[in-house]
Amino acid sequence: MTTTYAALLRGINVSGHRKVPMAELRPLIESLGHTGVRTYLQSGNAVFTTEADDARDEELAAELEQAIEGHFGFRVDCLVRDAGYLAAVADACPFPAAELEGRQLHVTYYSAPVGPEAFADLDAAAFLPEEFRLGDRVLYLYAPDGLGRSKLGEALHRPSRTKGIVATSRNWNTVVKLLEMTRD
Repeated sequence: MTTTYAALLRGINVSGHRKVPMAELRPLIESLGHTGVRTYLQSGNAVFTTEADDARDEELAAELEQAIEGHFGFRVDCLVRDAGYLAAVADACPFPAAELEGRQLHVTYYSAPVGPEAFADLDAAAFLPEEFRLGDRVLYLYAPDGLGRSKLGEALHRPSRTKGIVATSRNWNTVVKLLEMTRD
């Protein structure tokens, strides 16, 4: 049985640092025994299939992190999620995604569950019209002026809030594209 996954690499190809060319990432993922490898954008998004019946997201992520470090010489945090999970995240979006521009809606994927206590000190009303909601190992952020101008996004993504948990964000356009790629 084959399962399709998306790999989300954190913090690569930003301002010329931690360069991971997608043309090198694809064969690296294939060398791990995965097939149908495709990448999207230069920001660390890959889709692949695997035959491993008992593969787990965490094991696949650890395997990919180790391979990247061995090939490129630096560690990159990776999250790996199966197609069903990506679909569930899209379906559970609490904001009217179809009515918004992709740059206005973001999803932060977490390596572990994050509860409301991580954001208890945040006065959400002070950031309106920006809003956020938590989901299954994700945070949905509505930022009408985009993430680059989002004060709420800045407050939400302080490392102290989710200490020890890997987090990586994607705009809604990327969320949808990765979901489409896992269905192809």
